[in-house]
Amino acid sequence: MGDPDGRRTKPLDGRTALVTGAGTGIGRETALMLAGEGARVVLVGRRRHLLDEVAAAVSDAGGTAFARSARVEDADEMRELAVWTREAAGPVDVLVNNAGGAGPTGDLRGLGEDEWNAVMGVNLTGVYLLTRAVLPHMLERGGGTVITVSSLAALHPTPLGGAPYGAAKAGVRNFTAYLRAAYRDAHIRATCILPGEVDTPAHDGRSVPPSRERRAAMVRPEDVARAVLLCATLPGRTVIEELVIAPTVSTPPRLSGP
Repeated sequence: MGDPDGRRTKPLDGRTALVTGAGTGIGRETALMLAGEGARVVLVGRRRHLLDEVAAAVSDAGGTAFARSARVEDADEMRELAVWTREAAGPVDVLVNNAGGAGPTGDLRGLGEDEWNAVMGVNLTGVYLLTRAVLPHMLERGGGTVITVSSLAALHPTPLGGAPYGAAKAGVRNFTAYLRAAYRDAHIRATCILPGEVDTPAHDGRSVPPSRERRAAMVRPEDVARAVLLCATLPGRTVIEELVIAPTVSTPPRLSGP
C-alpha cells in the first residue's frame, strides 16, 4: 500500500504518539517502533539527555521526535505537557503510559510513607494525571488509544517487587478497565499490558543484580514494544483489552541474586 508518490503508507502516518519513560527500556523501544510506523513521537522522562539520544535515533531513521523532561506525578507538569504536545506535535492519538519503577524496600516493616507515595506517584497517580490531561483532546477528535504498561505483579505480587509496586500496578489495571468501560463508546481504546520480568537497565541498580542466566530468560523490552505497536495499529474498530506477556520458560534458579 502506498501514496501517489510511491511511498509506502504506514499505519501511524499523521498520528501523534506520546510515550512516558521513553529514555530507556520498554519506553525507548516503543518510541522507536511507533516512529518506524509513521508516528510523530513525543518522548517524556526525567533525564533529558537520554530522551535526546532516543530522539536522535528516531531522526536518524527518518522519523520525527520531540523530547520533554517532566515528572508524571506532577499535575501541573502533566497539564503543561498536554498543551505543549498539542502545539508542538499535534493532539495525542496514542498515549503510552509506561513510566514506572519499584522502590528499594521489599519488606513492609521497613517501608516508609515517602517511599510508598513515591512509588504510587510514578506508577499510578501519573497514569491518572496524564490520561486526564489528554483525554479531552481525544474526545474532541472522535477517539484515541491509551495503552498502559502494568505488570504481572498486579496479579501476583512478590516481596521482590515490594508492596507499593504491586498495589500500584493493580490500580492501573483497574483504572484502565474503568477508562475502557466509561469511554469505549466514544471510541477510546484502553489497553493494559502486563509483562512478567523484563530485562531492563532497572535491574542494574539492584543491590544484588539478577544472574546472567535469569536475565537471559526474561522478556526483552522490544517484546513488550511489539505488543504496544500491535495494540496501537489495529483498526479502530478493535481493542485489545488486556495482554499478558511472560517468559516462555520457567525462571532458572537464582544463582547470584534475586
